[in-house]
Amino acid sequence: MAGGTPVSRRVLLAGLPLALTAQGQAPAPGQSLTIGVGTPPTSVDPHFHNNGPNNSLTMHIFDRLVDRDARARPVPGLAESWRVVADTEWEFRLRRGVKWHDGRDFTADDVVFTFARVPEVANSPGGFGGFLRQVARVEVADPHTLRIHTKQPHPLLPVDLTQISIIARHVNGTATEDYNSGKAAIGTGPYRLVSYASGDRAVLARNDAWWSGAEPWAVVNYRFLANDASRTAALLSGDVDLIDQIPTSDLAKLKRDPRVAVSEIASLRTMFMAPVHSPEGGSAQVADNSGAPLPRNPFLDLRVRRALSMAINREALVERVMEGAAEPTGQWLPREAFGYNPDVKPDTFDPDGAKRLLAEAGFPQGFRLVIATPNDRWPNDSRLAQAVAQMWTRIGVRTTVDSMPYAAFVPRRTRFEFPMQMAAWGSSTGEATNYLINIIGTPNRQKLTGSNNMWRYSDAMLDEMVARASATMDDAGREALLREAVARYAQQVPYIQLLQLTNTWAFRRGLRHDPRMDERTIAMGVRAEA
Repeated sequence: MAGGTPVSRRVLLAGLPLALTAQGQAPAPGQSLTIGVGTPPTSVDPHFHNNGPNNSLTMHIFDRLVDRDARARPVPGLAESWRVVADTEWEFRLRRGVKWHDGRDFTADDVVFTFARVPEVANSPGGFGGFLRQVARVEVADPHTLRIHTKQPHPLLPVDLTQISIIARHVNGTATEDYNSGKAAIGTGPYRLVSYASGDRAVLARNDAWWSGAEPWAVVNYRFLANDASRTAALLSGDVDLIDQIPTSDLAKLKRDPRVAVSEIASLRTMFMAPVHSPEGGSAQVADNSGAPLPRNPFLDLRVRRALSMAINREALVERVMEGAAEPTGQWLPREAFGYNPDVKPDTFDPDGAKRLLAEAGFPQGFRLVIATPNDRWPNDSRLAQAVAQMWTRIGVRTTVDSMPYAAFVPRRTRFEFPMQMAAWGSSTGEATNYLINIIGTPNRQKLTGSNNMWRYSDAMLDEMVARASATMDDAGREALLREAVARYAQQVPYIQLLQLTNTWAFRRGLRHDPRMDERTIAMGVRAEA
């Protein structure tokens, strides 16, 4: 994790109780905050889609047993403390007096109900089951004490639980549409959902009875502003108080503007090109030079994947597309994160070597390819895709870009319609296993691995390496194993890593903002200056 502090030591320290904000401090009436976010969530259901915009919105409504601060460090949430009882048993002590938004009491039974629902959400395009993969059973000792038994030693259990929003058994919210309508959107969090209009906005009202103390904002207007120029204009005109996903072309201008301030932090998000690894060919998006679909998927050949990686000038992407708001990478975490391998470097830009590898793989004249990308999800996503397409075209892989809104992109990606796509992942746990299990792990419903592996990659050796690392309680031993897994990943090039991002926000003067490594945009991180 960031800062290099061993994970399990931080986990155990985080389990110590923290002093709570005084409940008696009533916020000033009528204060409101308007936030403009660049990507709309796909649902209010906190278990439907492990997706940054969804997680940002639902964090306002639902709490987790273990929370995470802006630097991705675990801190007490609905669990005020936790401890290791045995290698495969943890005890979590829950806060007393916590109320659901409808006034009912929160108890351990709600956690049991939540854990049962998480892996079973219908039609999920990428859920949260992987975070519970090692939970064998949950024992309720009393209404405020849980004993969680794991299938094997699992030092990262508290870190995994930072990703699981707790829902109420009595609400019986099993249908995603009930969350979107507001019927089941009853949490214990700092805000209550007033309304949600897909693609437009959510309106949130302060929960004055929140266990951590009422927030300063009586109302939060959470607006979805996908257009970069419109989002910046809304901030400068005063229509919104804070925006995220600052267009790199606007960043320097906003830093100079006396009306606004900018916050930024190294991101846990990496951007990469993701080829589908299914054996079938026949897609019109991967064709020979006459336009006929290739009979076999070329991305199954390591030489092709390596050639495409070597053809990318990552330094040029940082300088010309991202305008410095990123750095080249060959892995998926910022430096100093737990599991980051300093020996793994980005592939050297070598277009001539890339052409030779393509010829060895049977494509001396290259082939035709379409890259699919959203145009409103990640900073400069479609521009990055266009730049990569030009670089691939120069080595003979004549590449075009199919750019679309994220709302249209997600369902088509879920149906495996894109043989090659722009992709990104934020390792919200702040350490290496998150990506290895959810993005690289072989999809397996029984083991709850690969829940976000939308490209059908599978490597039994890598799966075994990750399983051994995940069961290693010793910090140094676990990190050594994770670094070996990172090296294996770099050697196999399942996906083609591009950049590690920098997260940025802009906000009106008079506010303070605590930037988050996980890029989540939340009202709880915004305060008025004293």
